[in-house]
Amino acid sequence: MIAQTIQLALAPVFVLVAIGSIMNILSSRLGRVVDRARDLQERHGETEGAEHDAIVREIRMADARLALLNKAILLLVMSGVCIGTTVALLFLEEFAHLGLQPLAAGVFIVAIMLLMAALLLFLKETREAAAALRIPRSYLEIERKL
Repeated sequence: MIAQTIQLALAPVFVLVAIGSIMNILSSRLGRVVDRARDLQERHGETEGAEHDAIVREIRMADARLALLNKAILLLVMSGVCIGTTVALLFLEEFAHLGLQPLAAGVFIVAIMLLMAALLLFLKETREAAAALRIPRSYLEIERKL
């Protein structure tokens, strides 16, 4: 009996490991965006004209990326809590026979939905990062044959 419960709990635990890996990636990205935002804030007061406008645009993009990353991390934490709750419910069901399997299934579905929402936010953040890092055409020197 307990062996079956442990087997049932393995799938959610693997999802929890995946969530941890994704959180590690998001935390690294968050750190880089924070560092860049601090650098831009230092340069904000030292610039004028077109250069200042470019700094402000980049600060706005960094702010939007920070918001997306924070929301994604929050959703991942909530998903992880739901996964932990699922495992606890499976073991409670095994020992107390309270008919908790439908509840465990529901909590697991919520966890997967939160995970998917976090991944969509991560996708949006990476798209914004790519847009922010577009290389100006003047640097590409398209007109030159190399």
